Amino acid sequence: MGFFDFGTIFFLIAAVVIFFQLRNVLGRRTGSERPPFDPYSAARTEKDATQKPENVVSLPRKRLPGEPAPADAYTAIDAFAKPDTDLNKGLRAIKDNDPSFDPKGFIDGAKMAYEMIVMAYADGDRKTLKNLLSREVFDGFVAAIGEREAKSEKIQSSFVGIDKADIVSAEMKGGEAHVTLRIISELISATRDKAGAVIDGDPETVAEVKDVWTFARDTRSRDPNWKLVATEEED
Repeated sequence: MGFFDFGTIFFLIAAVVIFFQLRNVLGRRTGSERPPFDPYSAARTEKDATQKPENVVSLPRKRLPGEPAPADAYTAIDAFAKPDTDLNKGLRAIKDNDPSFDPKGFIDGAKMAYEMIVMAYADGDRKTLKNLLSREVFDGFVAAIGEREAKSEKIQSSFVGIDKADIVSAEMKGGEAHVTLRIISELISATRDKAGAVIDGDPETVAEVKDVWTFARDTRSRDPNWKLVATEEED
C-alpha cells in the first residue's frame, strides 16, 4: 500500500470541510421545494388568465342555405328600399351573401369611385383606372385614351360635384353581386386639339351629366373592393 504525502492529505481534509459547509448552507433537495420564481413568467401567466387574445377578430359569417336571417339583418335595407319590391329583394340577396353590405355605405363609396374614374379618364391615368374597372371596361377606356393621345387631344376637366346618386337595381349573378346606380353630376369639361382649340365641351360652363353605372364584386373573394363593370350615359 502506498503512502499519502502531506500535500494530498491536506487537500483531502479541505475538500471534506468545504462539502459539509455547502450542505449546511444549501440544504438538501427533498422533492417538495417550491420552484424558482420567474417574475416574467408569472406576469405572462397572470396576463393570459385575465385578458383575451388580441389577435382574435370576429368576422361576418355567410349564412348557410336555409339558415334563417337574424331579425335585424335587413333593417337598413328595408329603410332604404320598400319591402317586397324588386330592389329590396335584390339588396337582401346581396346581404345574404355579403353580411357587411350596407346600401348607404355602398353609395358613399360609389360616389368617391365615380369622381376618381371620371378624373382618371380625363387625365389618362391608366394605373388608377386599372384598380377600379373590370377588364372589359378598362380595355374600352384605354382604347379611347389611346385614340385621344394619338390625335394629341387633351381633356380639360374640373369635377364640381354629385347632385344625386341612387341605386336603381341590385341582384346576385352566381356568386357576384351587381349594383346599378343612376348618378347626376356636374362637370366643367372641354376637349382641346393639338393647337389648343376647343373641339368639344365648354371650359367655362358647368354641365349636368347623367350616368348609369353598374358595379360588381365577387362575394366569394376576400377582396372587398367593387369594380365598375358597365357604363351608360343617360340623355
